[in-house]
Amino acid sequence: MHSDARTAAEAHAIDWLIRQRDPAFADWDGFADWLAETPEHSETYDRIASLDRDLDSLPPAAQPAVTIIADAPRRPSRRAWFGGAIAAALVGAVVLPNLGLLGDTQRIETAAGEHRTINLADGSKIQINGASVIELDKDRPRFARLESGEAMFHVVHRDTDPFIVEAGEAKIVDLGTAFNVVRRSRQTSVAVSEGIVLYNPDRDNVRVVAGQGIEARDGDTKAPVAQPVDIASVGGWRSGLLVYNGTPLAVVAEDLKRTAGMSVTIAPEAAQLSFRGALIVDEDRGRTVADLAALSGTKAARRGDGWVLTR
Repeated sequence: MHSDARTAAEAHAIDWLIRQRDPAFADWDGFADWLAETPEHSETYDRIASLDRDLDSLPPAAQPAVTIIADAPRRPSRRAWFGGAIAAALVGAVVLPNLGLLGDTQRIETAAGEHRTINLADGSKIQINGASVIELDKDRPRFARLESGEAMFHVVHRDTDPFIVEAGEAKIVDLGTAFNVVRRSRQTSVAVSEGIVLYNPDRDNVRVVAGQGIEARDGDTKAPVAQPVDIASVGGWRSGLLVYNGTPLAVVAEDLKRTAGMSVTIAPEAAQLSFRGALIVDEDRGRTVADLAALSGTKAARRGDGWVLTR
């Protein structure tokens, strides 16, 4: 079997194995049809299933410096479910050439609507939203740079070795923390759900505690002021919950593109409108857009693969 075809067959076999662990799985006819397509499909599935059965007997592996996991989509309206040891052991091996590493193991890119988790050797974790770029430094294991997009950081604190996140001109230093960072065009947003961060300690030295957030633009001469935020909404994109308080519709559309791969265009006459409320990004994308239109006083119309909001 050609290497590309073998990789595709392995990916499909893993997908079938994971799906079959869901008690609600019912597509046995589809599974049988896939097995019958070629003898290699049945052979590949048997091999993957056999490896799955043997995984529990394997000795614990040494902790890698960085583990990258392609997250399964999670929605607030459905129970999250993950496929177990076979997914952790094999998905990375099968999907790794397409992870966006581009030959540089320290650069991680996600497509719009794609979520990934990076587990670091010190126990810290970075959850990356779609359409984002994170850069790590193998010589600085407690450092990350958010070049663009959004990520949630869960940091194991060390008094003598703080974890540092750079985003644009900003430097964010943890003091035992879980916090979300968004990097848009010349703008950085930080919101803290646990602990404390210091924003630009060498210049602005703004202390941001749990339940607070800041918005800062590149070139600002004044330090940003910490404002109250809803802790429950920090990093809500991970479960499909987006909460806003007077946010321009264009920013909401950008977030929907990043989080769910949705294309929402704001008509010029609606560009100055702001949005307050919560959106649940469900499998029914049309419903999400309908909620956005109703809460923002706009009208939604389908256009190609996306939607447009007008007054």
